[in-house]
Amino acid sequence: MTAQSIPADQLLSAIRGAGVQDVVLVPDTHQRTVLDLLMDDDEIRTIHCSTEDEAVAVSAGLIIGGRRPMMQIQHAGLYASVNNLRGVALDGQFPIVLLIGLLGRDPELEPEEDGSSMVRLCRPLLETLDIPSHLLDGPDDLHHVAEAFDEAAERNGPVALLVGTTTS
Repeated sequence: MTAQSIPADQLLSAIRGAGVQDVVLVPDTHQRTVLDLLMDDDEIRTIHCSTEDEAVAVSAGLIIGGRRPMMQIQHAGLYASVNNLRGVALDGQFPIVLLIGLLGRDPELEPEEDGSSMVRLCRPLLETLDIPSHLLDGPDDLHHVAEAFDEAAERNGPVALLVGTTTS
């Protein structure tokens, strides 16, 4: 199956539907159209961070404060934040939902078959960290957004949503 671009307004609607109050992000060009909509949104606060480690800590702090954040990063940021994800999100048992863009993925291939190691190793890395993941390969997969929040709450730990191709 070929990954399809998810319209930004549909992804934003799914994020709203999941009750997200804050999007903590390190800007991801893969999801630029969603970021543009979020910047103009009055319902969801965006919090820009300079590193993914900072985004993990800010997300955990928001959860402590009773908020419902989502963390938005690129796959390179997943690799950069492994220690904080382990130490804060996993060991601290924070139900952080990560929206991760698979920048540069060949939409004709499954992520594990991609020629880029950044894409190909993303899901195996999440599995190694015991972080469940769901692939958003088109508008039909948007139900995973709300499900990820339920799953994160149930397991008291992070869950990842992988955006399969550039949003439109």
